[in-house]
Amino acid sequence: MHVLRPAHFAIALSLLAFPNPTARSSGSGSIVALDDPTIVAIFDEANTADIETGALAEKRGSSAEVRAMGKRLQADHAAVRRQGRDLAKKLGVTPTPPKPDTYAADHARVMADLKTRSGKDFDRAILDHEIAFHQAVIDAIKGTLLPAIQNAELKALVVKVAPAFQAHLDMVKAIKTQLKL
Repeated sequence: MHVLRPAHFAIALSLLAFPNPTARSSGSGSIVALDDPTIVAIFDEANTADIETGALAEKRGSSAEVRAMGKRLQADHAAVRRQGRDLAKKLGVTPTPPKPDTYAADHARVMADLKTRSGKDFDRAILDHEIAFHQAVIDAIKGTLLPAIQNAELKALVVKVAPAFQAHLDMVKAIKTQLKL
């Protein structure tokens, strides 16, 4: 069985590899600062990705539980993305993705793979993906993003919404157990 890895969230995972929470590899071996505009961009990309995978789960899930999960992911992540974008606008922060930013290409590959699946295979793959995705986000928030955030309002927003990522992880694991996938 092919199990999706959270390759689309390579940005967050790559951040975890650095003991200095304000630095990350640029991919060329150099270290660049992890600043608030970059964190805002990462946060926005993560929420956007899960809105898209949620929409796919709602449309293609073979079980009512997976379709309901997809609907909830879309709604919750859209609300969080909106809060992040509103705060960025209020603070005058222009989201600046890290360079190089392979996030969109990685996410497109994940979506393409998911779209080739159907039935229980789709349900299993999307649930595995969502478990890996939410765990990667939680790890990145705790280990890298929160320690690097400079702006108090941005930090407060991330602290406020972090439990929702854990709630999603718990929900997805429960669905996987319930469906015996």
